[in-house]
Amino acid sequence: MRRLLNWHILVHCYLASILANASDLSQDPAVPAKAEKIQSVSPAEWSQFRGPGGQGHSTATGLPLTWSETTNVSWKREIEGSGWSSPVTRGKQLWVTTALDSGKSLLAISLDLTTGEQLQRIEVFTPQTVRSRHAQNSYASPTPILEGDRVYVHFGPYGTACLTTDGEIVWKTRLAHKTLYGPSSSPVLFRDLLIVQCHGTDVRYVTALDKATGQAVWQARHDYKSPKLELHNAESTPLVIHTDGGAQLICNVAGHVLAYDPRTGNRLWSVQQAENYAQVPRPVYGNGLLFTAGGYYSPVLFAVRPDGRGDVTTSHVKWSLREAVPHNPSPLVIKQELYVVSDNGVASCLDTRTGQAHWRKRLAGKFFTSPIFADGKIYFFNEEGVTTVLAPGTRFQNLATNKLAGRIMASPAVSGKAIYLRTDRHLYCLARKSD
Repeated sequence: MRRLLNWHILVHCYLASILANASDLSQDPAVPAKAEKIQSVSPAEWSQFRGPGGQGHSTATGLPLTWSETTNVSWKREIEGSGWSSPVTRGKQLWVTTALDSGKSLLAISLDLTTGEQLQRIEVFTPQTVRSRHAQNSYASPTPILEGDRVYVHFGPYGTACLTTDGEIVWKTRLAHKTLYGPSSSPVLFRDLLIVQCHGTDVRYVTALDKATGQAVWQARHDYKSPKLELHNAESTPLVIHTDGGAQLICNVAGHVLAYDPRTGNRLWSVQQAENYAQVPRPVYGNGLLFTAGGYYSPVLFAVRPDGRGDVTTSHVKWSLREAVPHNPSPLVIKQELYVVSDNGVASCLDTRTGQAHWRKRLAGKFFTSPIFADGKIYFFNEEGVTTVLAPGTRFQNLATNKLAGRIMASPAVSGKAIYLRTDRHLYCLARKSD
């Protein structure tokens, strides 16, 4: 069995080296050859926010289609405190962050992936004072990153740290900025850099730290100003994409979408957005286009060609729309379709080339988490604990509706043949009983 698994991984890595579209693992010939590069990872790995490539895709198979509190639950573990960070997995470990004492005790917790047994409990930061947060947010919302024997955790202005998977603290630092609604943006790894977006009401910047030491390598400031304090804030997580012209770091921030060279922090291009606040959804990339969404005053979803330089607002925006645009959930690209769900539950399947809707359907409940594509299915998770499973395609097809107790505010992880889903009280390992 181990030889067979190793052979599968070798084949997967070979395919990954010759393909270039991270948002479509099916080798659809309609997808341009120079989209996002695929990371060579095992289906057992979900090591950052939205998984390999950061776009909500998994190559895992054999996942459960249906579940409940009594069906297809391999294990269920209570998580102390409060936190909306997603679980991340690598090897035999799962990590999450959480906050106690109204944000004055910030923890990293690891569990055994198979049993749910707690392995590590590390109090990373103990801030003396914390600012207020939005009622829908937590003090432990940024998702950690797992790489090798290192865990990178971020709690917004309250601290950023590198831990070992054995529970030792390697380094700690603090990236000063004042958040209006609490910590939210997750860190990103690029080569030897840990990149963090800090868009507060006082300062707005993205910075790259040496992942080995925590020392700053570069910092790029965004000098956007508005008379309205809330318009300075942005909560989105950056995305690294790979184009013909090289790697780009995409930031969905206050007033703009900005592209940087992730090696240096030099700005490459920008798109001006309408005056909005709380840009939350992470961008996605596929078919040669970048898709960004969000904003509370005037939400908009648009597609941009990322091959320009300077201000490309009037030259490289291919299409935009304002109907059923999400404030919080990130989009999902599968082949030639873009899937989004608005916060009030309107799901849409759009043509990536034109923005035209193939279908729009209302799903039950409110949505704050980002959908995933795994095992050939799309999973949408609402706040009330309900997961709607759809078949991808230009025809709406509901495959299953599953209910768990508790609120779902954290996007899930997929590892092996299981979905790891965090509610406001518990972490579930959802897997077919026959497995």
